Amino acid sequence: MRRGLTAFAVLGLLALALTGCASSAPTAAPGSDLLTESDETVARKRARIRLELAVGYYNNGQTTIALDELKQSIAADPTLLEAHNLRGLIYMRLNDAPLAEESFRKALQINPQASSVHHNLGWMLCQQGRMAEANRQFMNAIAEPSYVDKAKSWMTMGVCQAKAGQRVEAEASLQRAYELDAGNPVTGYNLALVLFQRGEYLRAQFYIRRINNGELANAESLWLGAKVERSLGNREGVAQLGAQLAKRFPQSKEATLFERGAFDE
Repeated sequence: MRRGLTAFAVLGLLALALTGCASSAPTAAPGSDLLTESDETVARKRARIRLELAVGYYNNGQTTIALDELKQSIAADPTLLEAHNLRGLIYMRLNDAPLAEESFRKALQINPQASSVHHNLGWMLCQQGRMAEANRQFMNAIAEPSYVDKAKSWMTMGVCQAKAGQRVEAEASLQRAYELDAGNPVTGYNLALVLFQRGEYLRAQFYIRRINNGELANAESLWLGAKVERSLGNREGVAQLGAQLAKRFPQSKEATLFERGAFDE
């Protein structure tokens, strides 16, 4: 179950880390006007060009080159928040938590209201098992009125809470995320999983069926669906989901588990 929770969610969570968070859009300090091109100094423009190059290299998986561009960006203008934020994402990718945290906190010194940075720091702290601190960072992100990705931060916090065994809190966070964005399959899957783990099979059935009846079903969601239907005594539903697993994902671990009848592993 734990493997399913993280594997289904990880791509969505990393996508969030890059959506707007490594952007090169101008950022204003709290209480000031938005910076425009005419406001930028020569140093800031040079720093932003290097940042844009770094974002491109990072998205292409060229981490070392991206980091080199970032060093030049920060040297040109140490106050460019987005450069420090992307530096944190790079060091997360390199599994260097201390430098990642240093980068995110430097960005927050520049703008304490940068919700995307709070989110990224929360995700990093979650992976370290520092859940109390992670929750604070997620809530700091969500509390900012202008933050447009509240649903994804609620979802990420819920996934982290579930991973830490905080299922009651996870259900509440994931439910809130679902209310804000019912179409996100990562949210729906993880909410169904938490409810299943808590023995609330009928509610879990509602959420997992919405995924499995659509185009976004995968081996993990079909397998969870089969376990939910089995818990409800629905043999026909179990058989149908097992047939889909065998047909669509025959090489998956979930198909093998279904074939073995390993529902409790």
